[in-house]
Amino acid sequence: MARKIEPDCRQCRREGRKLFLKGERCTTKKCAMERRPVNPGQHGASRKRVTEYGLQLREKQKVKRMYGILEKQFRKYYEEAVRTKGVTGENMLSLIERRLDNVVYRMGIGASRAECRQIVNHGQIQVNGKTVSIASYIVKPGDVISIKENKRDLEMFKALKGMKLVTPKWVEFDTETLSGKILANPQREDIDSDIKEQLIVEFYSR
Repeated sequence: MARKIEPDCRQCRREGRKLFLKGERCTTKKCAMERRPVNPGQHGASRKRVTEYGLQLREKQKVKRMYGILEKQFRKYYEEAVRTKGVTGENMLSLIERRLDNVVYRMGIGASRAECRQIVNHGQIQVNGKTVSIASYIVKPGDVISIKENKRDLEMFKALKGMKLVTPKWVEFDTETLSGKILANPQREDIDSDIKEQLIVEFYSR
């Protein structure tokens, strides 16, 4: 099974922006982008001319790394978005946003997508009352996401009790019942505005 082995902070430096791969650490002065905001490697600080292809590639890599998705799966999302009625780039982002690990992250259950992926993989999340341990599971409006009953005594979940979490408008999460709901499909304005999805579409449609 393929897996990502490159250090998280190195990925942020390569893309030239914070991808928030390490949760709270990314908001402190310990963040690599605060200490050394240049490309990794011996010649990272040198300026290089970026071609149109380079811009498209970097945008694709940035989004892949942000969501923790490998190339084969990321391309499948693009291909499914092409087959879906509407704007391809927006369809693709909406599909990726509805991954279960990302939904758990958006609900504020974990500090990073990587942590939320682990929570899902360990079978600690239920969808409509059934345990789902597949991080790439795609949720739909009306789905109820909850923390498994026998896992709620874990310290990380007990700490959520009574907290006021900020969530996107397309999801809700109650910290008292430790359950939430998908209210609607995410729209483009609900997703990171720094993403230039048209460059990704151009990259794959070459």
